[in-house]
Amino acid sequence: MKRRALDLGFDAVGVASLEANAHADELDQWLAAGYAGTMAYLHRQAEKRKHPARIVPDAQVAVVTLTNYFHGSAHSGLAPGVSAPAAEHPGLAPGVSTASGRVAQYAWSTDYHTVIGRRLEQLATAVREIVPGARTRCYVDAGPVPERELAQRAGLGWIGKNTMLINPTIGSFTFIGVIFTDAELVADLPFQADRCGTCRRCLEACPTDAFVESRTLDARRCISYLTIEHTAPFRDDERPLVGDWLFGCDVCQDVCPWNISFAETTSDPELAARPEVAAPDLAELLAVTPDEFERRFGDTPFERPGAAGLRRNAAAVSANRARAAP
Repeated sequence: MKRRALDLGFDAVGVASLEANAHADELDQWLAAGYAGTMAYLHRQAEKRKHPARIVPDAQVAVVTLTNYFHGSAHSGLAPGVSAPAAEHPGLAPGVSTASGRVAQYAWSTDYHTVIGRRLEQLATAVREIVPGARTRCYVDAGPVPERELAQRAGLGWIGKNTMLINPTIGSFTFIGVIFTDAELVADLPFQADRCGTCRRCLEACPTDAFVESRTLDARRCISYLTIEHTAPFRDDERPLVGDWLFGCDVCQDVCPWNISFAETTSDPELAARPEVAAPDLAELLAVTPDEFERRFGDTPFERPGAAGLRRNAAAVSANRARAAP
């Protein structure tokens, strides 16, 4: 099964057991503190996240996969072959101009739900062939699945201080895919070590101080939450927080020594960077119609906040840059 996973393009694979989540109390405390912001679905999903065996009836294990999506230098802001439009603005991140907004690397290509989902279904077919009569169900960043916890149980890495799963050989720029199955596969040994050590680079680099403490994120101050999950118009105190990030944020991953040392550019053709999403033009987004948005971005992660959300974000980035201009 693992050989088949690697043949399909996954970069790592493991098998996780489905006992109760060791971080259940922490999840309850995090939700009670209001750190989930407007993500009400996390409250609804809490019991299954704490008890992953309840997610799919009769499931015995979860097959967990990692897929590398890193697109190049974590500090350039641009993928190889993606040019920065116009002249760069003083004070902005290298490679970023006044014409384009910054986008988290996971969104630079076709929607990962489609790419990884198709491969997971192929791997699930292989599981059913290897174990006749087995049942499977696939998840890609959806449903009540504690992906990072399951990946750690599957031996694929540890959860870093920035709450991201870090694999010791490829870093944290990875998509996590999960297949629940009733096939009696042998679970891997969990990854027990915490290899963050005394490093605090991710916590100190966060531009909005979103980390309450190590491994505790207040989503309400997180740029990724604000530009993607948060659907309301920005308040006056929220707008400056997004800075020049149009969609998501990579800062806490960019500074991680494990990424600086080990992350390698993906050669996956299905995850190739697309210039119109890697460095989108702010003026075009401010003027885009819903139909045009769907035509250009309907098969990308931009679909999540939609045309209205991207217009809001583009307006915020433009306003922030106007204030920063000399």
